[in-house]
Amino acid sequence: MTELRDRLRKLPAFPSDLPVLDPDSVPEDPEALFRDWLEEAIASGARQPHAMTFTTVDEAGFPVGRTLILKDIEDGAYQVSTHRTSRKGAQLEQDAKASMIFFWRESGRQVRITGTVIALDDEASQADWASRPSFTGEPNPDWQVYALVPSAFEFMQAREDRQHTRIEYTVQGQGRAQADPDAAAPSSAAARTWTHGPVPTPAG
Repeated sequence: MTELRDRLRKLPAFPSDLPVLDPDSVPEDPEALFRDWLEEAIASGARQPHAMTFTTVDEAGFPVGRTLILKDIEDGAYQVSTHRTSRKGAQLEQDAKASMIFFWRESGRQVRITGTVIALDDEASQADWASRPSFTGEPNPDWQVYALVPSAFEFMQAREDRQHTRIEYTVQGQGRAQADPDAAAPSSAAARTWTHGPVPTPAG
């Protein structure tokens, strides 16, 4: 063992006064639970509570993550924006599977949203571009708003003893691997039926 390992092990972990995630009282719709947690993070004054790790897959099949901010939730789809010609834009063009991972350390909460990403129309993309602080009045044809249509959610509530509580939601009748990309349209995302339950594997 190295000296760094000893120092890392001694760093403060989660406190005892964390919220509790009760598997028997979660809503049927994962978006309702996500919105509750997001609103609580916003109300807490946490810096950039809408920031998350956005993970795509590169040409060699390796996951690639970077920090983005959630732009909106509409019709059951979770929106981000970037340049079409960026690395993530090129990766999404080749493989539309992606994940968002939100972590609010003050409350010990983490949410992973996994699904298929679609490109929204130019009107939505240019409206987002025009709302940026750097907007100069000129359109940007390379700017793109993407919407992640979820096929799975995992909610984790940390505990001081590290026996974290995790709840997973999946689309009823299909696992993540069987999700139909052709059905991944924002108009249909909100209408899907979800099933949920505790994650049986160890949390840590």
